[in-house]
Amino acid sequence: MVKRREPTARQLRLATELRRLREAAGLNSRQAAALLGVAPAQITHIESALAGVSEQRLRRLASHYACTDDEFVDALAALATDRTHGWWEEFRGSLPNSFLDLAELEHHATFLREVAILYVPGLLQTEDYARAVFSARVPELTRDELELRVRHRMRRQQLTVPYELVIHEAALRIRVSDRATSRAQLSKLLERSAADGVTLRVIPFDLDGFARAASSMTYVGGSVPKLDTVVRDVPHGSAFIDSEAQLSAFRTRFRKVEAVALDPDRSRDFIHKLAQEL
Repeated sequence: MVKRREPTARQLRLATELRRLREAAGLNSRQAAALLGVAPAQITHIESALAGVSEQRLRRLASHYACTDDEFVDALAALATDRTHGWWEEFRGSLPNSFLDLAELEHHATFLREVAILYVPGLLQTEDYARAVFSARVPELTRDELELRVRHRMRRQQLTVPYELVIHEAALRIRVSDRATSRAQLSKLLERSAADGVTLRVIPFDLDGFARAASSMTYVGGSVPKLDTVVRDVPHGSAFIDSEAQLSAFRTRFRKVEAVALDPDRSRDFIHKLAQEL
């Protein structure tokens, strides 16, 4: 068995879910290994994503763990057998793995929901806006590193699933570069908000009682709700959150933020007015 050196986020998610099923069944890794007739080390490697698992063995484990959610088991089997070699692989070795993991996660998403407070989300940024954001990094990126990040970000923008965005006025007004860049960015938001499957809502500064201003997040729908993921920006890249309790909290948070935002028509009018002011 060849051990993986750098498991992807999806491989780690499969490993995590198998460990959760085993623990919920009250079994340790040695007992699980005995059920399959393998060494305990193999279960450890599977649950740390250092080794894959065949669909047959996965379904045997799920049966031994008394998992009766057939839809969930089918989704795990799809994860285990996925051999997608996506466009993001051309960046492997050139960009941090978190960039690739995010692109892969979005590729397999069934829907996307996002709350943006300080920056326009990467999925809707113009090239100049993205370049300005990456240029502000400390330590400073080399020109080649900068352009790789911009090119990767533009490739991510091929949205094929429903996308709901709630964006704060702060993100619309902060000038990451100059007036021309901001004007072009607002124009792109207006253009993309008119596309099928894209719903954009704005939270204005003058909204009373808005206490969630620091809660930027991306909620990524999985093939089943148990495989949803929340992505948060952290200093070293992106953090992927997948515990059911946290997912439930973020679902509620999004709906509360969405409920107080302007409706899509008023949001478009709001953005158009900001663009005229520039």
